[in-house]
Amino acid sequence: MTEGVTYRPPRPEELADCALVWHASVNEYMTRLGHPLPPPVLEPAIRMGEHLLATDPDHFRVAVKSSPGGHRERIVGFGIGLQREHVWFLSQLYVLPAEQHRGIGRALLTLVLPSAPEAGAADAGRGEGGVGGVEGGHRRPGVLATCTDSAQPISNALYGKLGIVARMPVFNLVGRPATLSTLPQLPEGIEAVALEPRELTAHRNPAAPGKAELCQTIDAIDRDVLGYAHQPDHDFLRLQGRTGFFYRTSAGEPLGYGYSSQVGRFGPVALLDETLMAPVIGHLMRAIEPRGATTVWIPGANDRAMVALLRAGLRIEGFPAMFCWTRPFAAFERYLPAGLALL
Repeated sequence: MTEGVTYRPPRPEELADCALVWHASVNEYMTRLGHPLPPPVLEPAIRMGEHLLATDPDHFRVAVKSSPGGHRERIVGFGIGLQREHVWFLSQLYVLPAEQHRGIGRALLTLVLPSAPEAGAADAGRGEGGVGGVEGGHRRPGVLATCTDSAQPISNALYGKLGIVARMPVFNLVGRPATLSTLPQLPEGIEAVALEPRELTAHRNPAAPGKAELCQTIDAIDRDVLGYAHQPDHDFLRLQGRTGFFYRTSAGEPLGYGYSSQVGRFGPVALLDETLMAPVIGHLMRAIEPRGATTVWIPGANDRAMVALLRAGLRIEGFPAMFCWTRPFAAFERYLPAGLALL
């Protein structure tokens, strides 16, 4: 651990400080690339921090420096991992620019990993079974994964040493469709059912008729497409204003789900049939008209979404991010993530 720095779980009132660390860290290297960030809007980052702290407090740590005499603490970095069934995902890892290259990021990563020792971490998830095995007395997760900027070679090398290797680009498409007619309609015989906020919180009231079954169906879709169920994340997205639809055949067979919002945040979208990707995107963009531009994160494997949105008039913004993992866990040709910090 770095001399003069202590590590501990965050206090709720410190989430704004973490958001400022995030902004300062990203803005520093984006400025070097000629794309400085606008002034920070902290509320969305704080709400995300609150959600991650509430759902996985064991994998959220801050790096703290104390003033002389120890009367005042200053957060200089933070790391957040989230465990969803057998998949551990590094959501965020940021250090203030002035404190970088001192081992703080490596220390935070060690603390938020599901197994602290680095030794053997590259083999995590390579065993048989969904949850992973036990090696050297330490439980190993099935998968370690993250999403990182392609313009961060030092971070990518750090993750790569742990076996979390960059495997797939993720492109940010931004804009408003020039014409919705380029996006196909849903095929005949497929229904889109609006998801009410209460319908995705049925696990809190499993006796509610039909709602527990819907949650179980969405869990099954997520496990088939994404590799794990994550109902708490559905709840969070709904509370943040995303509107969801459940897609099914007229006979009631489930096909998937999709989200969009009036502020232009798009996703997640998970489909059992990848040929429905363009029609579902078209339906979401017709059903929910954002007040401004739409932003969509598209994995490189999802060519159907990429082609449909480029033809509709959206453009690729900036340089791609990179999905990294120890072993494959999701069918990204059938999935669009909610963002880079929360799949």
